[in-house]
Amino acid sequence: MIKLHRQLAALGVLGLAAVAQAATLEKTDLKFGFIKLTDCAPLVIAKEKGFFTAEGLSVEVVAQPNWKTLLDNVISGNTDGAHMLSGQPIAATIGIGTKADVVTAYTLDLNGNGITVSNDIWEQMQLNDIELDTPTPKHPITAAGLKPVVADYIAQGKKLQMGMVFPVSTHNYELRYWLAAAGINPGFYTPADVGGRTGAEVELSVTPPPMMPTVLEAGNIQGYCVGEPWNQQAVAKGIGVPVTTNYDIWKNNPEKVFGVTKAWADANPNTHVAVVKALIMAGKWLDETDADGKLVNREEAARILAQPNYVGADYSVIKNSMTGTFIFQKTDVRSMPDFNVFFKYHATYPWYSDGVWFLTQMRRWGQIADSKPADWYAETVKKIYLPDVYLAAAKALLDEGKIAKSDIPWDTDGYKPATNEFIDGKTFDARDPIGYINSFEIGNKDPL
Repeated sequence: MIKLHRQLAALGVLGLAAVAQAATLEKTDLKFGFIKLTDCAPLVIAKEKGFFTAEGLSVEVVAQPNWKTLLDNVISGNTDGAHMLSGQPIAATIGIGTKADVVTAYTLDLNGNGITVSNDIWEQMQLNDIELDTPTPKHPITAAGLKPVVADYIAQGKKLQMGMVFPVSTHNYELRYWLAAAGINPGFYTPADVGGRTGAEVELSVTPPPMMPTVLEAGNIQGYCVGEPWNQQAVAKGIGVPVTTNYDIWKNNPEKVFGVTKAWADANPNTHVAVVKALIMAGKWLDETDADGKLVNREEAARILAQPNYVGADYSVIKNSMTGTFIFQKTDVRSMPDFNVFFKYHATYPWYSDGVWFLTQMRRWGQIADSKPADWYAETVKKIYLPDVYLAAAKALLDEGKIAKSDIPWDTDGYKPATNEFIDGKTFDARDPIGYINSFEIGNKDPL
C-alpha cells in the first residue's frame, strides 16, 4: 500500500487526472497519421507538450507518404485518425475517389498555403504586368500576368503544368480559384476524366507536398500550390517565387481537419472527446501571445516540427511563416501574423459553412457530376461535421478552467456570416450554394 501511494504521488496532479480519465476511455493507445506540413502542428504539439497524456491518451504520430495512403490507413483501421485535407472527409462520404463514411469534429487550422511559380514564369509575368516588375509588388497578386504566358504555351502546342497535392485538396480548389478569377480555365472533371483536364488551358497534376520544390526545379511543373514550408523552401533554394497565399485567395479559410471514420467515432465517443480536448489545448498553445500580441510559442513549435520524424525541413525555413513572416522574394518580406491560425477567430470549430464551400467547388469543377438542390448541401455537411463532439470537449475544458467562455462559439447554428473576402470579390453565403456556384464566369451552372 505504501508503495502504491508513492507511485501515485510520483504521478502528480496531471498524472492522476490522466489515470482517472483513462478509466472512461474506450481506447487509450492511438496512432494518428500526418503529412509533413507545418499545419500538422496541433497533432505534434498535443503529443510533444503532453496534452494527449493529460487526457489519458498514449499517442503515436506517424508520417504518411501521401494523402491517399493517409486516408486509406484511416479507413482500414491501420491508424485511428489523421491530419486531413478539409475536402477529404467530404469527398469520401459522398464517394469522390474513395467511398467511406469519414467525419470531423475539429478544424486544425486556417490559411497556410501559397502558390509558387518558377523564376522563369515569374519573369514572364513581370514582362506582362509592369506593376509586378518591382522589388515589392502590390499584393494580392492575381493570375492576370500569367494569362499571356498560358496563351503562349498553347500557341506552341503545349500547356503550362502546375502541381497541387490531391484532387480534393484545398490547394486544388485554391489554385483553380486563382486561375479562374483571371479568366484562365483550369479544366473540368467529368465521369470519363478523373484528372480534371477537360477544356483545361493549364494542366494540374498531383505532387506530394515535400516533392514540390524538387519537381519545380527539375522543370516538370512550372508552378504549384502547397502548404508550408514548401513555398518558403523554393525561396530559400532560389528556384521560385510565391506569388500569393490562400489568405488572399479566401481570407481565413479552413485548411486541415482532424478526421476519423464514422465507425471509429461511434465506437469511441469518450476517446474522441478526449482527443478533441487535447487538440483544442494544442491550438490554444500555438496561438498564445504576450501583451504585445507576439506569438510566444511558435519558435519552439518550429524547432519541434523541424525534427526529421515530423516535417524535417530546416528550422529557419519553418520559422518564417510559423512566426508570422512570409518571404515572397528576398526583396519582398512581409509580416503575415495570420498566415497560420490554429485557435483564434473560433478557427477550430467544425463549421457547416466551411463544408458547404468545399461542396460548391466540387460541383463547380465537376467532381460532383450532377446538379443538387440547395438542401442537399446542408444535409450532407451535417453527416460529416460533428459540432456536438467539439462542444462536449470544449465544455469539459471550460469546467476545468483551461479555456475562456469567449474562446468557443457556443450558440452558433454552424454557419458563418456571408463573406466577400475572396480574391475575386465574390460573395459566399453558405445558405445559398446554388447562387454562389452560378456566380462564377468559369464553372458548372445549376438550376435555381
